[in-house]
Amino acid sequence: MADVITEEPVELQLERYRTELTGYCYRMLGSVFEAEDAVQETMVRAWRGHRGFEGRAALRSWLYRIATNVCLDALNGRRNRARPMDLAGPVTVATASETQLPEATWIGPAPDGRVLPETGDPADVAAQRESVKLAFVAVLQRLAPRQRAVLILREVLGWKAAEVAELLGVTVASVNSALQRARGVLAGDAAARPAPDLDDDHRALLDRYVRAFEAYDMDGLAALLHEDVTLNMPPFAMWLCGREEIRAWMLGPGHGCRGSRLLPVTANGGPAFAQYRPSPAGGHEPWALIVPEVSAGRITGFTNFLDTDVLFPLFGLPPRLEAE
Repeated sequence: MADVITEEPVELQLERYRTELTGYCYRMLGSVFEAEDAVQETMVRAWRGHRGFEGRAALRSWLYRIATNVCLDALNGRRNRARPMDLAGPVTVATASETQLPEATWIGPAPDGRVLPETGDPADVAAQRESVKLAFVAVLQRLAPRQRAVLILREVLGWKAAEVAELLGVTVASVNSALQRARGVLAGDAAARPAPDLDDDHRALLDRYVRAFEAYDMDGLAALLHEDVTLNMPPFAMWLCGREEIRAWMLGPGHGCRGSRLLPVTANGGPAFAQYRPSPAGGHEPWALIVPEVSAGRITGFTNFLDTDVLFPLFGLPPRLEAE
């Protein structure tokens, strides 16, 4: 590796790695806000220690070692972030409750621009997108922290076992053992398996979803859903499963979404939507960031993040939409 300390200002050298480090820390921690804090701490430690670095190893590897230690410290002794489906079984419209859990409970969404490279080998970029899907990040959180680091470094970032062993200060055999155990967890979860990139048919499917949602055509929307489609809405602990349950929810407790407008964004490696509901004061106000999951010609899941006060600024979205 040739990316050693040079005469270029250290701040510029470090900044070059901010996005990929944020993506790494997001996979480790499950929150883009925690990831950005971890990367900032990494940059501060690197800036303070760069004079003693002296090019002994690749700068990128050194930064990943720091970032890994920051993440492992952050994960020490705390509960892993999750999705509602990881904590309890589904409810029905009739049994749904309004129980909410703290933000630290949930895996959060990530804008693509914060965690994914803009350019690169198409195959590598595709793999990076798949590795920030909500379902994949959720499975990562079930791994022990060091297993998580090994899996990300080996399977997502393509590091060699010897490089990971040096970074973690362990043996190659230990790295290979951790990777084998982590692969076993992933193999048992269908949601963590790579899905094909969205093709034109899937994009057309999402276009039909937007039209049906904005028209509040629940029959048309239901026709786009997989039979076992899921809907979860952090910070609510509940989640729904099944086409008819979601249709009933939208026509019942969720009826306030009638008249909404959806703006396209990108999140977690794919299309997402900012939902604005009609406001009593006129126009539309933020309601949810919707991250859909698509497979085999149907929508298989929705995660509707409701903490719009925090998330809409993160995604650069307007605070409201005026009436047309």
